[in-house]
Amino acid sequence: MTGVAYAAGPAAGGGAGGLASFVPLILIFGVFYFMLIRPQQKQAKLQRQFLNDMKNGDKVVTKGGIHGTITGLTDSVVTLEIAEKVRIKVSRSSIGSPLTKDGAPVPVKKGGA
Repeated sequence: MTGVAYAAGPAAGGGAGGLASFVPLILIFGVFYFMLIRPQQKQAKLQRQFLNDMKNGDKVVTKGGIHGTITGLTDSVVTLEIAEKVRIKVSRSSIGSPLTKDGAPVPVKKGGA
């Protein structure tokens, strides 16, 4: 009868062996959080802030590449003037980024700051 108890070995006690097996899993989750999830959340927060701060007269580029000036805003629709007397309505979420004075898209910040 004692032979069966000895055959089970130290793993039969559980304890530290079980906790030690979760340490690599916790470390992998930590790396994924700080390398992938957190920067993506920061970028999404910046995009939401930009979309909320838009106003008439801002020059923007859509995610589809259309450059225009905002002439009208509602909660979900943005009216862009893409040429003289040519206006289109696009979804607010389709606006990609603001434009600089020379017409170039503002570079997207990545990483730390």
